[in-house]
Amino acid sequence: MEPVISVMLIVPDAGAAVAWYKTALGATVLWNLGGVAGLEIGGAAFFLHEANPQNPTETSPGDAGVTTTRVELFTDDPDGVLERAVAAGALEDVRIEDHQVPWGTHRQGGFTDPFGHRWSVGDPSPMSRYT
Repeated sequence: MEPVISVMLIVPDAGAAVAWYKTALGATVLWNLGGVAGLEIGGAAFFLHEANPQNPTETSPGDAGVTTTRVELFTDDPDGVLERAVAAGALEDVRIEDHQVPWGTHRQGGFTDPFGHRWSVGDPSPMSRYT
């Protein structure tokens, strides 16, 4: 198997996070072990792990008071995804805007989910360089 990169998001309540990502982002549950779950959006897998109070490296951004990672979500409908996320309780950080980049116009905006994770939502144009 070729190497694959994914992300595991630490959340305070895995059950609530699974439900939120399903509702807000249309995620599909691959498996759910209770405190740890595998989900996917459009074929891209990501994982959730409930915060572990005995392990300081497994603290949710909300509890830590900081996040240093931004998750990128590419979609044909960035406006709709951002609207659904905000309607489900996300905090809109940046409205969807047109950005001029070397390959043309890229529409992107972003939100912070209820668990403290920062997401950028944009059209798939940056990925066209790799397909």
